[in-house]
Amino acid sequence: MGMRLVVFFSRGMSLDGWRRAGMLDRELLLYRALRPHLEELAFVTYGDSDEFRLASAVPGVEVLPNRWRLPSNLYSVMAPFLHRRALGRATIFKTNQLNGAWCGVIAKRLFHKKLVVRCGYLWADFVARLHAGSWRQSAALRLERLAFRSADAVIVATEADRDTILARDQIDPTRVHVIPNYVDTGMFRPLPDIRPEPGRVTFVGRLDEQKNVGALVEAVEGIRDVTLVIVGDGPLRAQLQDAAARRQVNATFLGTRPHGELPRLLNQSAAFVLPSHYEGNPKVLVEAMSCGVPVIGTRVPGIQEVLDHRETGYLCGTSPGEIRSAIQEVCGDAALRARMTAGAMAYVRARCSLEAAVAHELAVLRSV
Repeated sequence: MGMRLVVFFSRGMSLDGWRRAGMLDRELLLYRALRPHLEELAFVTYGDSDEFRLASAVPGVEVLPNRWRLPSNLYSVMAPFLHRRALGRATIFKTNQLNGAWCGVIAKRLFHKKLVVRCGYLWADFVARLHAGSWRQSAALRLERLAFRSADAVIVATEADRDTILARDQIDPTRVHVIPNYVDTGMFRPLPDIRPEPGRVTFVGRLDEQKNVGALVEAVEGIRDVTLVIVGDGPLRAQLQDAAARRQVNATFLGTRPHGELPRLLNQSAAFVLPSHYEGNPKVLVEAMSCGVPVIGTRVPGIQEVLDHRETGYLCGTSPGEIRSAIQEVCGDAALRARMTAGAMAYVRARCSLEAAVAHELAVLRSV
């Protein structure tokens, strides 16, 4: 019998949520590549019946949406019962993130199937960094531990995350696998018909406190001939636009853009900056590296594991002054830019290609 895989989406997430965030094509790449190796593939999502239309992006996938329109928390517990017919046919369950992974745990215990818990970041650590109340932090840690200990295999994005859960949750090391976030190197590549615009500095991501974009806006204030391009949306957009206008920063806010537009936007850039306070394993950073764009990232968890300072990218602090100095050095040193982009592209080809991710994912699925 072939593999019949059911993927549980993160709590509250749907195909339409991916679409609205400009992530649909990027997130579906892996499953398009995996589909020929599977007998069946199904997604348990938190969207309504409109999900069926978006599912056509992956031929042969069955969508199991929240057509009852239940609150996300309730649906995350009830979904295994509501979709019991489809889940009973599965051979392997997989969670997409830790937030909501208990849905997969319930399904495993209900149907006695194998479970792969995948996480792009450690949920409990993110909750702690958000300065949530102690009860929320404790709940996240307990639910995270429940998911890991229930899993037949665990997939994390970085060696640092693997080391953390081995020490914190006492998991069998043979069950924990590292698969970095992938990039479509055929799409994200240097485009010969585009020359980077001098002084064009680009950020791509959600406009919230985690991403620290306010420090980036302040960092470029007064730097001559620098244009800041901000791609993305979020709760701080209006505040950031006001700050840019007040500081007379030459900034363009493009909002959320389709994933297919990012290679051209990145190739137009003299530098890409990710000024976050923390990250998991940021895909957009690897996509910029794959395009041959010099990248600047803050020396924080999730970024410092990817970048080798001055070899594959430039690491700096999170303050406006430190980001400013990094931009000035990178934009002013052609030899440094050439060395970093060559090193970054070699890193991506060796570790972060879609082909490598598919091979690793299939090996984990077959192992359980």
